[in-house]
Amino acid sequence: LFVGIILVAINPYKELPIYGDAIIHAYSGQNMGDMDPHIFAVAEEAYKQMARNNKNQSIIVSGESGAGKTVSARYTMRYFATVSKSSSNAHVEDKVLASNPITEAVGNAKTTRNDNSSRFGKYTEISFDQSYQIIGANMRTYLLEKSRVVFQSENERNYHIFYQLCASAMQPEYKHLKLGRSQENTLLFT
Repeated sequence: LFVGIILVAINPYKELPIYGDAIIHAYSGQNMGDMDPHIFAVAEEAYKQMARNNKNQSIIVSGESGAGKTVSARYTMRYFATVSKSSSNAHVEDKVLASNPITEAVGNAKTTRNDNSSRFGKYTEISFDQSYQIIGANMRTYLLEKSRVVFQSENERNYHIFYQLCASAMQPEYKHLKLGRSQENTLLFT
């Protein structure tokens, strides 16, 4: 559903056949509003505006925990990689998000609504050359929820990294940290 220049999307919590290359090509070159509301329509509009006006564009993906923000950003990056015909960057979303497991371990925690909730924001910058092909990308994180380090609500957990460290407590390289075992909602330090 488009609301002005805003796309309201709902996470179906399952894969749908509406994000493949055929759909990307269907939206490529179209004007926003000519086709059904879709993340690809938003991406196409930003891409066209960048090429037409030679100005930077921004797409803001916002929503509650578990709403599908990371997945929407990934589809947007796939769209740009495909329409820009960046053959060496055909899987730019994979390359940009390759650091995700590390980022998620340090910045994600279990909440009552999402077992892998981001406790930070992500800013992804995609760079294009003069012919509008992708030449690189950079991801930054911000707004880390520092309070979660010392306090978690009932049935929630601290950042994943602490539990991963506790699970490795018996490994020789971690013995100097004097970690204990973790319980579901408690970290034990000796």
